[in-house]
Amino acid sequence: MSIRPFHVAFPVHDLTATRHFYETALGCSIGRTDERWIDFNLFGHQITAHLTAAEETSAATNPVDGHAVPVSHWGVILTMPEWQALAERLKQHQISFVIEPYIRFKGQPGEQATLFLRDPSGNALEFKAFQDDAMIFATA
Repeated sequence: MSIRPFHVAFPVHDLTATRHFYETALGCSIGRTDERWIDFNLFGHQITAHLTAAEETSAATNPVDGHAVPVSHWGVILTMPEWQALAERLKQHQISFVIEPYIRFKGQPGEQATLFLRDPSGNALEFKAFQDDAMIFATA
């Protein structure tokens, strides 16, 4: 099975701050734009930030591996070198993490590198990587 790029659209409150964050901190290139939305290339995936009225972001979390993981979140599974480079890039840009970069489920099936952060509108993002992609759906 060939994996195709995904598309996700999400609400933001400030297009200028959003563009700066996704372009500068995450390294996304810009696609089509409008006065109310921006398309970004996030590791080959099309994400679209849509300007909306300010609304409260979801604060719901679930405990996972000793951390409070935001229930509402999305992101990309990267290769380990890409994940390490992104984690370093985010640190260099002094991005605040919801969950600092670390290895989750160490020594267990599904062991993965992960980090969580929020964009300027409060959307939670997770970037993760596996040493072996066969472990992405590992259960035991």
